[in-house]
Amino acid sequence: MTLALDSAAQDLLFREAHTANTFSEEPVTDEQVQAIYDLIKLAPTAFNQSPLRIVLVRSAEARERLAPLMAEGNRAKTASAPLVAILAADNEFHEELPALMPHFPQAKDLFFSERPVREQSAAANAALQAGYFILGVRAAGLAAGPMTGFDFAGVQKEFLDDDHTPLMIVNIGKPGEDAFRPRSPRLSFEQAVTTV
Repeated sequence: MTLALDSAAQDLLFREAHTANTFSEEPVTDEQVQAIYDLIKLAPTAFNQSPLRIVLVRSAEARERLAPLMAEGNRAKTASAPLVAILAADNEFHEELPALMPHFPQAKDLFFSERPVREQSAAANAALQAGYFILGVRAAGLAAGPMTGFDFAGVQKEFLDDDHTPLMIVNIGKPGEDAFRPRSPRLSFEQAVTTV
């Protein structure tokens, strides 16, 4: 069976897409980010909870605050990316549920009244949305450089609050010179998939 997505789109989103390590100076516009969000917000989450929150790091001042919180090997690429996004899970996502689930507004209190339950659900569903965010960046013809090599507590303190948990940082832009390393091996279908 073939995929419904044409080969060029498969290449753009998967086969030819790589994590970028360098970026050109071409800016990433607010319009591009809006288009990416308008696409990826349609991705599924449990109870339509949509817990992903995105902090766009554009200013020089914000970059200076972020740079020391990055792992040593991630600092230069984060400093050179036209746009950096901090992806976080909103642990108070349940406050939006009455609007996001108008047919079942009681879900807010019925399922998510306890903070530990919200944190677990927010982490899983925001991570799902983060994957879609990376695909959205690729769909916009941009390269994404997702990273988890940073000081999570430091990023939370500097850019978020106690109700938001950082998940990853994504550098975004057009690839620069020598942006891509050779693709590393992947597991085969037989290694990754079991039928029961």
